[in-house]
Amino acid sequence: MADNILLNHTQGVPVPLARRLGPVDATAIGLGSMLGAGVFAVFAPAAASAGGLVPVALLIAGFVAYCNAVASAQLAAAYPTSGGTYFYGRERLGPWWGFTAGWGFVVGKTASCAAMALTFASYTAPGLAQPVAVAAVLALTAVNYRGVIRTALVTKILLAIVLAVLLTTVTLSTPDVSEVDITGASPGGVLQAAGLLFFAFAGYARIATLGEEVRDPRRTIPRAILGALAVALAVYLLIALTLLAVLGAERLAGSSAPLADAMREAGRPAWIVTVGAAAASLGALLALIAGVGRTALAMARNRDLPGGLAAVHPRFSVPHHAELAVAAVVCAIVLVADLREMIGFSSFGVLVYYAIANLSAYTQPRADRRWPRALNVTGVVGCLVLAATLPATSVLVGLGVFAVGLAGRAVATRR
Repeated sequence: MADNILLNHTQGVPVPLARRLGPVDATAIGLGSMLGAGVFAVFAPAAASAGGLVPVALLIAGFVAYCNAVASAQLAAAYPTSGGTYFYGRERLGPWWGFTAGWGFVVGKTASCAAMALTFASYTAPGLAQPVAVAAVLALTAVNYRGVIRTALVTKILLAIVLAVLLTTVTLSTPDVSEVDITGASPGGVLQAAGLLFFAFAGYARIATLGEEVRDPRRTIPRAILGALAVALAVYLLIALTLLAVLGAERLAGSSAPLADAMREAGRPAWIVTVGAAAASLGALLALIAGVGRTALAMARNRDLPGGLAAVHPRFSVPHHAELAVAAVVCAIVLVADLREMIGFSSFGVLVYYAIANLSAYTQPRADRRWPRALNVTGVVGCLVLAATLPATSVLVGLGVFAVGLAGRAVATRR
């Protein structure tokens, strides 16, 4: 059924997207999404929950992310089309499951877009955060509008800057990791921190949602997902230990710009971190807008979102109506939202999304399986536990948003 979407529009099927992304492009998009979110936005709230046990929380989040990654890779190899778990859920579990996953992704990752735009603005222009965040969203939407190859090129440039800055920061801040005090949190606090840190691992979903634009997707997507996840986990552990060694858990928890504070503590110029934060946030935002737009495209094809969002630009082969709609909503959010609230809410939506991905992978036949079902079961349980331990406000708002989406679909279905 996945191949049906690749038929020509003259046969009554939506216009397909062009397969232009290779393995390096796909891995860069996933890694760019993760590094932008995790390194500059999430370690402070995680330290507030887990104290010195942030590395333990990071490993828990990383293991749950691994379970989700293998499920996503297995599904993407079998269904190489746009939409990610929205499409997989529909195929394996039914339309309502698919809608729940797609809704969770769209609302959760729209919140992530807002978080990344605000992160960029808070580092580069703290006194003008909201207008600068809006300008960043509009500029990157224009880049995405010109085609996925341009998106991949800009992402690779930004990712190279980020990795160089992170390596420079770790080197210049001269951390003594033997001095890290890995104590000071309850099991509940560690799990809550793991739920928040999961926000930093969700970027590999962007690779799956771009499945219709990847060359040789059955080979490329699994390798890109696992490769991006492995690099991200190694970088996160290095940064977590550096921040704990230089700042300590208490100062880290209260910092609005931890890496910049670590550089200042070491007597080094903090502007280096500002450059990296700007590049990382823009890289993540660029990939996020692309990923949300593709999922909205897939949902619109099935009328789970307004049908006009399924339009594909005749020249640039991008879902231009969906991307413009995403940009408009993100701009509205950054004018009223708080960064930390967006992180918790985004994590809740995406954890539900991945729980459904694991359930979908569990139902796949033996011929399509690449990893044992035990990982799918572990992934479901891990996602639900982390979602339940997030801050109460994030959980309640998340449940409310899901209720609104499901009720809206019920009304539309009756009509």
